[in-house]
Amino acid sequence: MSTLDTTARTEPAHGAPRRAGGSAHWLTSADAQRAADLALPQDVRDFLEGGSGAEATLAANQAAFEDLFLVPRVLADVSGTDTATTVLGATAAMPVGIAPMAYQRLFHPDGELAAARAAEAAGIPYVAGVLSTYTLEEITAVCSQAWLQLYWLRDRVLLTDLIDRAEAAGCKALVLTVDVPRMGRRLRDMRNAFVLPQDVVAANFPAAATLSARRGAVGMSSVMVHTSEAFDPTLTWNDVAWLRGQTDLPLVLKGLLHPEDAARAAELGVDAVVVSNHGGRQLDGAVAGPNVLPAVRDAVEGRVEVLLDGGVRSGTDVLKALALGASAVLVGRPVLWGLAADGQRGVERLLSLLHTELEDALALSGCADVTRARGLDLLPRGASLSSSARRGQRW
Repeated sequence: MSTLDTTARTEPAHGAPRRAGGSAHWLTSADAQRAADLALPQDVRDFLEGGSGAEATLAANQAAFEDLFLVPRVLADVSGTDTATTVLGATAAMPVGIAPMAYQRLFHPDGELAAARAAEAAGIPYVAGVLSTYTLEEITAVCSQAWLQLYWLRDRVLLTDLIDRAEAAGCKALVLTVDVPRMGRRLRDMRNAFVLPQDVVAANFPAAATLSARRGAVGMSSVMVHTSEAFDPTLTWNDVAWLRGQTDLPLVLKGLLHPEDAARAAELGVDAVVVSNHGGRQLDGAVAGPNVLPAVRDAVEGRVEVLLDGGVRSGTDVLKALALGASAVLVGRPVLWGLAADGQRGVERLLSLLHTELEDALALSGCADVTRARGLDLLPRGASLSSSARRGQRW
């Protein structure tokens, strides 16, 4: 168990949020974002909101959803819409999970525990980041549908130990993030010379292995320094095959955008892929997930589940992802907005809003359940249905 001190502070330390509270009145995720902006110091806000380079991909993620329009159906009995589904064989109250995100005690003293408890209350999966500030054992103790996210570590002993710990702690899946051979140049963090405060640590790592994450340098992010030391850029498909042989847990590859990569993952026996550009934080200029999701869906031919993250801000976005071929989405920044502004209550409110919005979108599009949502047509902005879309063939 972690030995972190979680007692309340009378004065916030560097990086600790100032409480904004009042999540009960939020009506959209944008309300949570505004509340988080008031709660967080500038450097932590930039760490949360920023992307890599000129942040073109960061902007493209939301734009991709905004530029897609649903073609609703009518005269369907939607008196009782059902958002329930299965993800990796387990029942979920809606096709949504919480994406892996590092160092959540930056945003609230309860960090990952608050978010995991909110996921448990909502009946959805919670993906615990390997760079969590609480241990995976602490997280699985409060969430029955916890998955563990991994990076490919130079320290193979630590990597193997994490796999063993995940199995022993009851994690339901392993998620290997494959799009970080090195960290993207996140210019906001570099300009801020971002440094983790002393009380925000990677609890799943030995203390000595994370010292560089708390050493500042002009024009450099300490998080970037630490990841360059800890992450192994030699990761290949052979390593994925090795990992597949090390565990019976469902294996998910996160960070794929090319259909051929997804097809190869399916051939190696992974259980799911996550179409993702790391929230616009890796290769600036990488394509947005919604733009490649249909091709990925077609390439895997039903052999693996296809999830999506990046840019999901509403229940309507979830519905669009389903119509494009996703089995579920993972939500990132909005969860941290809720956490920063109002702790567990804020995350619970954010997830409740997504559920309400998805129910509304299902009913108004003529879908009584998630399965029927996957038959909806989508059109790009300005396109015509007769020339651009037919059932089963989207743009």
